[in-house]
Amino acid sequence: MNGQSAIFPSYARYPITIVKGEGSRLWDADGKEYLDLMSGLAVTNLGHCPQRVKEKLVAQLDVLWHASNLFHTPNQEKLAGMLTANSCADYVFFCNSGAEANEAAIKLARRYNSKVLGNERYEIITFHQSFHGRTLATLTATGQDKVKEGFHPLPEGFVYAPYNDVAALRSYISDKTCAIMLEMVQAEGGVIPVQQDFIDEIVKLCKEFDLLLIVDEIQTGMGRTGKLFAYEHYGIEPDIFTLAKGIASGVPMGAMLGKAKLRDAFTAGAHASTFGGTPLATSAAIATLEVLLEDRLPQRVQEMGEYTVAKLQEGTAGNPLVKEVRGLGLLIGVVCTQPVADVIKDIHAAGVLVVPAGPNVVRLLPNFLVTKEEIDKGTAVICQVLAKHAEKAAAVQS
Repeated sequence: MNGQSAIFPSYARYPITIVKGEGSRLWDADGKEYLDLMSGLAVTNLGHCPQRVKEKLVAQLDVLWHASNLFHTPNQEKLAGMLTANSCADYVFFCNSGAEANEAAIKLARRYNSKVLGNERYEIITFHQSFHGRTLATLTATGQDKVKEGFHPLPEGFVYAPYNDVAALRSYISDKTCAIMLEMVQAEGGVIPVQQDFIDEIVKLCKEFDLLLIVDEIQTGMGRTGKLFAYEHYGIEPDIFTLAKGIASGVPMGAMLGKAKLRDAFTAGAHASTFGGTPLATSAAIATLEVLLEDRLPQRVQEMGEYTVAKLQEGTAGNPLVKEVRGLGLLIGVVCTQPVADVIKDIHAAGVLVVPAGPNVVRLLPNFLVTKEEIDKGTAVICQVLAKHAEKAAAVQS
């Protein structure tokens, strides 16, 4: 191998090797400590190695790791009950990732129309700059061409509409449309929250044309936006919504949730997942959800999100490089006038971990237990780096 990694180079990795994590801190192979304000892309929402989740996992290791989904397991029943009791959904399908959850949602929408309603509708409207996953169906659902390069021919059945454009939406509905699918905040697409009038129009059109409303909560769900689920901010109830990332504190897990009317579309043999909802994964998810609910963490997320946005706005005031700070809860974007790749590298070098959201946005995804002192430290570094890059840009222009 001539010293090269045996891993396919499908990630543009940063030159940092992470070896240990605790709370809001990570350490690399050289012993350097980082303040983690990205939480593994909205995954480690309780911080790294949270004690109560660890205890559940350790206890489960002595009991049962895996059982086929051809049998019942207590953890699945408990977790499904907790999720439905705290949401608008009636049923849950467990899987392993966000892409799988969205794949299940797409399949459920099509099969409901075919097998329950008895029609031939199969198209799903999604939106420009959306992101729904990396399987063939979910990357096709994604409204970004860059993720589709080299994977043609792509599956049929997806139509892309402009996001937050109320006037245009109706024109994308046809006699083939079965569902509308969107994120409440386009996270990968630039941290863009949906507008209330736009989601209201979507709900209206779904009722008028008997369409299913699918909400992708892969990144926004499990408390990330200041509510347990982001759709709650808007006073709506989706027919289907999807979860992953933060559901099990880093243990691979996903879920697709739906209304009671959809039950007969997913009968035995309609869909399956060998590793979906294993005893280990569900034990981590149960513990995660217990902490979220018992400690009222979504409320804390809302408060800390407001605090973080205020610190960023204060620290970037007057910086010509920064257009705005936007987001919902602890899903926050610093929108810049130019690409931020070098900005992010410099923030990393200063010991703070953040990620981009599109080419021009610095994205912050702190864990829910992050302290004000940690936010003060992290935002100060981000604002200082942005100030230096603004000075460089001004020097070049002069």
